[in-house]
Amino acid sequence: MILVFDVGNTNIVMGIYKDKTLLDFWRLSTDVNRTADEYGMFINQLLRHQNFDATDVKAIVISTVVPSIMYTLEHMTKKYFRTELLIIGPGIKTGMNIKYDNPKLLGSDRLVNAVAAYELYGGPVIIVDLGTATKFCAVSDKGEYLGGAIAPGIKISSEALFQRTAKLPKVELVMPEAVICKNTVSCMQSGILYGHVGQVDYIVRKMKKELGCENVTVVATGGLSKLISTESETIDIVNGLLTLEGLRIIYERNTN
Repeated sequence: MILVFDVGNTNIVMGIYKDKTLLDFWRLSTDVNRTADEYGMFINQLLRHQNFDATDVKAIVISTVVPSIMYTLEHMTKKYFRTELLIIGPGIKTGMNIKYDNPKLLGSDRLVNAVAAYELYGGPVIIVDLGTATKFCAVSDKGEYLGGAIAPGIKISSEALFQRTAKLPKVELVMPEAVICKNTVSCMQSGILYGHVGQVDYIVRKMKKELGCENVTVVATGGLSKLISTESETIDIVNGLLTLEGLRIIYERNTN
């Protein structure tokens, strides 16, 4: 079995695979103040709770956009699992030609998503990752990573609106029934969520034009992908575990 970690700014999504089968997954909060011992004990408890034996884990694969947490996770791997560690970064075989000005500056999560989407759905494909930031990535029909766009995520926008205004409250991220709303909370929900749907659809349409092809598969992932996909006119597939699949695929390409 292998453990895969998608370490984001807000959450860590951890999955356990046996060959190509995802046996289970968990979502943890990303906390740079946690020690290696705290992460190690907590992860071992999660595994035991689902009747997995940590000694059966033969490798750990990590993709992170939070560099400051890497020492902790590396130390945890050595102390609690004593197994092979694969960190997604420069020098790792992905099987994808990266058409980026500086490939070393490409976020590992964006690359992992691109690898998974192309492997699972073919190309051309556009990936929309709705997490702390909203990230758009384009992959050609030849499997080339072409680039994309990055925008503030839904939660960032919502928090900024609350923090930078005197009278607007924090709101639950729930899609209101209409765009024209009659109270402040619903008005904020409408602007934040329908506004983000509009942003997603507009950028995806522009990307399709630049790709010169309308027959492009659009895959959404990330914690808020289901919420936005309910109103989006451009999202074709929702795969909330796309990054975990990408980590498995890249691990296989670096071991076989």
